[in-house]
Amino acid sequence: MAQNSIAEVIRDYSYPVQYLTMSNGGRLAYLDEGEGDLTLVFIHGLGTHIPAWYPTIDSLKEKYRCIVVDLPGYGKSSFLDGKASIGRYASAVVELVKEKNIKNPVLVGHSMGGQVALTAVLQEPDMFEKLVLLAPAGFETFTSDQATWLKSVFTPASVLNSTETQLRANWGLNFYSMPENVQFMIEDRLAMGDAEDFEAYATNIAESVAAMLDEPVYDRLSEINTETLVVYGENDALIPNKYLNPGLTTKAVAEAGVKKLPNASLYMIPECGHFIAYDCPAVSEIIIQFLSP
Repeated sequence: MAQNSIAEVIRDYSYPVQYLTMSNGGRLAYLDEGEGDLTLVFIHGLGTHIPAWYPTIDSLKEKYRCIVVDLPGYGKSSFLDGKASIGRYASAVVELVKEKNIKNPVLVGHSMGGQVALTAVLQEPDMFEKLVLLAPAGFETFTSDQATWLKSVFTPASVLNSTETQLRANWGLNFYSMPENVQFMIEDRLAMGDAEDFEAYATNIAESVAAMLDEPVYDRLSEINTETLVVYGENDALIPNKYLNPGLTTKAVAEAGVKKLPNASLYMIPECGHFIAYDCPAVSEIIIQFLSP
């Protein structure tokens, strides 16, 4: 019988965890590592949490201060009171930046975290020094029928009923070549199935997918003047959606989004999939180059 929460079931993080009690009463978990003239704020993607950034933190904490967030409902953060939304995730990140009194941070988002980062910049256009997007969601667009179909596929039941075989296969889709050092995150995800709040987590995942579809940013990219680096793996198997947009390539999706951003550059990494931080840890050097004066 389930006895522990997800926050207790997943293994301890490699770095000390801090917590912010938010204005809505929730608790936001984050790391605060490294020193430097610039502060980088990292936002993970769907179904992951702080450890998704370990290779990047390990590389960048010698040059920069790294703040790494567990979004509400993920990792060791508490769930939102009410429905998940990209806007609420972005507001949580903005509140952390304000509470920590971080001046001119660089916002770094992966996948769903990229869409959250874009939304945060739209909420607070003058808050962030630069923006780094790794395989961001929000560049690929969907028709209303496509969005309805996706929401019918990603339901709480589909998360609750996923088998270990399905989970491992889904994780595999994130990589051009899955490295051994991601196995602990897969084991953590399997352990979550026995947690007392796993049903709430499953609901949060489904609501997160719906939120990405219901709160699009593509048509507002032209409003973002922040200097932006966009990075995709050339072999991303998740963007674009191969079933709904089979005629698209990752590069085409990337170029369409970058074209709408007034001050953006694009870097495509060969032999790299969706989960760039682990599949292509050398992305840290690309980020350093972008941030260098």
